Amino acid sequence: MGVSGGAHSGVFGKRRHRRSPVMSEINVTPMVDVMLVLLIIFMVSAPLLTVGVPIDLPQTQAASLDQADKEPLAVSVNTKGQVFLQDSQISIDELVPRLKAITEARGGNDERIYVRGDRAVDYGTVMKVMGRLSAAGFRRVALVTEVEQGS
Repeated sequence: MGVSGGAHSGVFGKRRHRRSPVMSEINVTPMVDVMLVLLIIFMVSAPLLTVGVPIDLPQTQAASLDQADKEPLAVSVNTKGQVFLQDSQISIDELVPRLKAITEARGGNDERIYVRGDRAVDYGTVMKVMGRLSAAGFRRVALVTEVEQGS
């Protein structure tokens, strides 16, 4: 009697392989994994996007410029009157040659330069930097401010 199953084996076999009902629950685990990866990416890349000179920027109600450039060139002046190009301190006499070398390496003098001056810095120091940039032929020079809180 080596018969496997019997007369009703076909019916029970089909019933066993019936499709399971559709799940109506959302699987949250992959979504949480994706969010955590994005969070880590933004946490790592956010500090790299800022310039490292601590400056208390003045506030204004003017609209901000679009920042579609690859990496903005930032010239900063702190409260002691020291001039920084990106993160490195330079003398005001070295500013124009260094900027010209950087803009030529990037492909032209059409680069936007952001001037960041602490609100407590001497007005003449910032104007001296702006004058040198203008005299060197840099036409796209912008002053960086923070948006004023309240009205």
